[in-house]
Amino acid sequence: MRLVLVVPVLLLLVLCTACASNPYGYAPEYAPLSDEETYFETAIDQSYEDIRRDPSSFVGSTVSWFGVVDSIKPIGHQGQATIALTLRFHQPRHLCTDQFDSSCRVTISEKEGGPFSVLLTLREEDIAGKYRVYEGSLLRVYGKPVADYDERGGPILKIEYYRHWPLGTYVTVGRRANMRR
Repeated sequence: MRLVLVVPVLLLLVLCTACASNPYGYAPEYAPLSDEETYFETAIDQSYEDIRRDPSSFVGSTVSWFGVVDSIKPIGHQGQATIALTLRFHQPRHLCTDQFDSSCRVTISEKEGGPFSVLLTLREEDIAGKYRVYEGSLLRVYGKPVADYDERGGPILKIEYYRHWPLGTYVTVGRRANMRR
């Protein structure tokens, strides 16, 4: 009798766990969040080198890049920060350890594309705690270039929207040998 009651409860628990959403978008291909969609659809596909050579030509354009955080200057009033990043190239097909989407991780190149910096206002959950934006975090940024360079010679973007993956929630293509798909 007890077994008959336990099986449906366990089945319901497994189904609820499978339906829970993950803030890091574990899926075989990139899926923008609902509040990211407008930026995702309107950002231009402009190369790093074009913007690095002449950022003033792109001041009115919204671009989107992936970058790994190198350093964060002290966070100022209301979460305003200047973050130094290294450009990484997103891989359209994410690496997965098995056939389930929950095993997939956003995948970027191991190769660095160049330095850039961003000016942004961090969300409260990204300022402190275990999952804060920190060295090694991955950001996808949507912003407009400013007509200036950072101290490393890279372009600077003023960010309108960003998405954050803490260290350990994304992978590089170097993990291909450890992940089956």
